[in-house]
Parts: sequence; structure tokens; C-alpha cells
Amino acid sequence: MSEALWSPTAQAIADSRLTQFSQRVMRETGNNFTDYNALHHWSVTAPEQFWQLAWQYFEIRASLVSEETVSQIELFPGAKWFPQSRLNYAENLLREDSDKIAFVSHLENGARREKSYHELAIETAAIAQHLKNRGIEAGDRIAGWLPNIPETAIAMLGAASLGGVWSSCSPDFGSPGALDRFGQIKPRVLFACDGYYYAGRRIDIRDKVRLVAADIPSIEQIIWIAVLNDEFELEANEALWTDALATPNDGLSFAQLPFDHPLYILYSSGTTGKPKCIVHGHGGTLIQHMKEHQLHLDLGEDDTLFFFTTCGWMMWNWLISALATRCTIVLFDGSPFHPGPETMFDLCEKEVVTVFGISAKFLGGTQKEGVRPVKTHDLAKMRMLISTGSPLTQEGFQYVYQDIKPDCHLVSMSGGTDLISCFMLGNPNLPVYEGELQSPGLGMAVDIWDDHGQSITAEKGELVCTVPFPSAPIGFWDDPNNEKFHAAYFERFENVWVHGDYAEKTLNDGYIIHGRSDAILNPGGVRIGTAEIYRQVEVFDEVIDAVCVGQEWDDDIRVILFVVLRDGTTLDTELLSRIKTQIRNFASPRHTPAKILVVTDIPRTMSGKIAELAVRDTIHGREVKNTSALANPEALKNFLGINELTS
Repeated sequence: MSEALWSPTAQAIADSRLTQFSQRVMRETGNNFTDYNALHHWSVTAPEQFWQLAWQYFEIRASLVSEETVSQIELFPGAKWFPQSRLNYAENLLREDSDKIAFVSHLENGARREKSYHELAIETAAIAQHLKNRGIEAGDRIAGWLPNIPETAIAMLGAASLGGVWSSCSPDFGSPGALDRFGQIKPRVLFACDGYYYAGRRIDIRDKVRLVAADIPSIEQIIWIAVLNDEFELEANEALWTDALATPNDGLSFAQLPFDHPLYILYSSGTTGKPKCIVHGHGGTLIQHMKEHQLHLDLGEDDTLFFFTTCGWMMWNWLISALATRCTIVLFDGSPFHPGPETMFDLCEKEVVTVFGISAKFLGGTQKEGVRPVKTHDLAKMRMLISTGSPLTQEGFQYVYQDIKPDCHLVSMSGGTDLISCFMLGNPNLPVYEGELQSPGLGMAVDIWDDHGQSITAEKGELVCTVPFPSAPIGFWDDPNNEKFHAAYFERFENVWVHGDYAEKTLNDGYIIHGRSDAILNPGGVRIGTAEIYRQVEVFDEVIDAVCVGQEWDDDIRVILFVVLRDGTTLDTELLSRIKTQIRNFASPRHTPAKILVVTDIPRTMSGKIAELAVRDTIHGREVKNTSALANPEALKNFLGINELTS
């Protein structure tokens, strides 16, 4: 067992909400949990009890509480949670009605606003009434093509209060990407911005929005939210946000809905075809997020939470759910590196952020840029730093504790759009070990299986979940027989969720993610996770980005590594040798690339993930089916016609 990088104090453990919940469970059930493993084991072997007690602990508001926690628990998929309950997600997020600040909103151009919980309630009621006046009913889809600002959350809450189904993407999505998503779900109303700020640029998207809306006949109205504040003429069936806010109303009211009533439609990355439309429900999203926020992050009303995200990533949905804890949420829209790589830490200092969330890619970037907040910023109140989006390397862990904040609780977590939450995440009662996710979430029966469906430890295998959980998707949109849904998760092992991650359970009872299963490399029949190679490449200051793929070669697979180098750096014999030696010595000879080649850019999805499959298809001359899913599809040109790949 390796040495812990951080451990909670005995007092912190005693005071944590996780401990309070555990003690309450022991009183209610007569169990005696000696450690977290025992509590977790109970939560997945007695899911009916666990989720019922979680509902009570979080004091979920409902007009009808289900006597039955779950029916058909033996079916995965097919289990039905809290089948008799009636509730509303928005009602539970708006339980606070005071002058306490709900949102502090920042734009890249320096604009700062505050929005109280009371203002949030007033504006949500007005937007809900505007939608109601237009005939919006439960089940109707409402779309948002918006930046991460308070109005986006208010539009969602207004829709959800009526039982409308919310779906959003960020304004940097191209027209084909937005059309691929919204065109499938046929929204009746589109909330859109006039433009946004990014990397010092002012980007007008009005023409783009109107073109897409014209291609989706179901859209009856565009409601414009001013970000750039340019004056323009409204066209037919368009309205201004300010006018919608002026709608007379009788205050908040909330449709009481079944637990599985659709709340959100999220999208898969869509790099292998049109994105899958993943439907999540009111109750499952709410109870899962409250569990993660309150028990695993110890989030409370005294916290200030900042997670850098766009509205096209599930972390936005996750972030907004934190309103249920009555905390203050910091929103930011723009480039996290503008005007400099220290910008996000400036914001954390200014707003006295206590819980800061960011992507592993961002941390890798600031590390490369030599950002050392421990020397330059006052982050005394920051008790937790969250990393997700891709595996955080061992060097990333070291960077956080050496150069950001030595006494913070570093939470590396992993889950996805598929479950709108996490399988593995933080734990306030456990130590943090280098390179490891601390623990599986309560109620999440996570395991690592080999190819034969056998549980393994300290070996790499498939990440699976063997027991149903409430935030599993209701299904996919327009998939009446659940064929696509079943194929996505349940085709390999019957009654078991196969997540598509290549992972490992450690001797510390933590987890390591080694990459996506569909991007696994197989040189000589040996399975290699791409994250294992990235971990070694990231130690080189000369390399600012990389993508690793397998090339079909001579009846086998050979490993090809593409790197983006810092300006003024060349891939000479000495650097080439150092990279290969690092990979060979700290991963294995099998991991060592057959070729290392320089490119100027690497394609990524809209949520910032490396598009390995798109690169793999490109070097093999296969069509990349949906380039609109990429944030920078032009980067694929780097991988066409490379002579070095022919020998």
C-alpha cells in the first residue's frame, strides 16, 4: 500500500455528513459499519433500504412518497424506483427562498453578476408562466443553445417546473452539431444567446441559431438572451428574455411527476454517428446528485462551489443540482486560459471558492505553463479540488499537492453522461492515494471484470455495475423497443451494466481508469490503456498535447503516438529517445510506440475529450462519420497522408 497524499483528520471524519448518514443508518437498521467498505457493501446488497434512507436523509420534497422503494430490482435494465412517488426536480432545487446568493456569474470579458435564491424563484416563475402561456405541457422538449450563465439555469428550472424536458448545448457548437442533437428531439421552444466571448473574441451566433431553427419545424419560438447586447430586429416567432421575464404570474408552482418522468436529454459524443439521446428522470437525477454532493463531497450551505463547465457537458447538470444544498454556485463562461493560465485560480481567490472543479486536461495545461498557485494565490478557504473529464495522472496528483494546495482534498472522479453522475468519486472519510479515485459511490455496485465475467483486483479489466441504480437512463430518445439502449450497456454481460472504461481496482480499494475500452490498444494481443501512455508523456514539458492510437500493421497492431510540441521545440533524436525510454521504463516495452510523430493539433470532442477513434479511423482511411461532434474537426487533416505510417 502506497503512502497517502492526504488524509482527513479525526474531527473532520466525525463531523462529515457521510458519518452522520452512516450513524443514522446504523440506528435505523441495527447494522454496525466498521469502515466505508462495510457501509458500501450494505448499500449495494440492500439497495431498497439504502435509497429509501437516502431519500429521508436528504428530505426530498414530494407530494406523494412511494411506499415501495424499487420494483423488479432483479431487472437491469427494468428496475423501477419509487414507483408511486410524485415530485419535481425544480421544486427541490428551489427550496431556499431568501437573499442568500445562489449564483455568482462571470463572463470572460470581466462582467460579474449575482443572483439570489429569491430572485431565482421570481424569474423561474415568470419563465414557467411564459412557457405555459405558449401551451407547453409535461413531456414537451425545451432546448437551450446557451453559455453558462444564470439565465440558462432559470430557463431549465422553468421548463422542469412544468414537466418539460430540457436539453442544452453550448454556443460554440457548430450548426451541424446542434442540428444533430436538437433535430432528433424536436423541441417546441429554443432559448438562445446572441453570442458569447471566448479567448478574447466576441462571437455572434444569431445567424447560426436562425438557420438551425429553420431546419427544425417543431421550434415555435426562439427566446433571445442578450450576452453581446447588440440591438437587432426580432423576426416572427421570436421574443426577448426580458419580455418573457415580465410575464404576469402567481408565483412558483410545480407539476407533481412520476420519479422517472423525463427531465433531461443529454447526448453521447457522437463521433461514430449521430449522438445518442440519453434521457434522465426527475427523481433519479435528484437523489443521485444529492448523494454525491452531500455524502461524497460533504457539500453544504456554507460552501461556494465553482466547477468550470459548459452547458454541453453533463457537469453543468451536476453543478446546477447543487442548488439543493443551498450553497453558492460560481458560474464562468469563456476560455479558462484567457487572458492567462492563472485565470481560474484568480477567480477562486476572488470569490473565496471552497470547492473547485476542473478537468484533468486543464490541470495538465497549467502544470505545463508553470502555474503555481501555492506561491501566488490565497486559496486558504479551498478545502477541495475536483478533477474529472479524463484520468488524472500521477503527475497531476503531485502537481496539485506540490503547487496548488498541499492540504486540500483532491477528488478525482469518473462516471459520465450515461448515468449523469459518477461511479467512483471522493470520500471525505478516506485518504487520497496518488493516481487513484478514492472509492465507489454509495449504491453503485462497481466491479472490475475480466473477459470471462470474473471479478479481479490489481488487474485491468472492464468497469461494470452489477446492481440497478436510480440515475440509470430511462432510455434513449426515439428507441421504442430499447434496442439501442440495451446494445449500449447490456449486450456483453446479461443484467450487468458495462460502462466502456478499462479500469483497475487497487489494493487500497481505490480505482484507476486506464482509458476507454473501445480505444484499447492490442499490440501482440496485450491490452493497453491509452491513459497509461499519456501518464508518461505528460512528464515532458516539451509536449503540450498527445494522442495515442493503434494502427493495423502486418497482421497485428502497432502503437502510434502523435504529439503536439511547445513552440520552438523539435522532435530530435534526443527527445525521441527520452520519450520512448520513459514509456518503456515506467509502463512497459509493450507500451512503447512504434512511431512518434509530430502534429500541430489534436481533435477533441465538445467536452474536451481526445477523439482517439476519429484519429484511428483517419489514419486507416476510414470515414469519420460525424465530424460535427468535434470541437476542432479541422485537426483531422493532420492525420491524413502521413508517409511515416506506410513503413
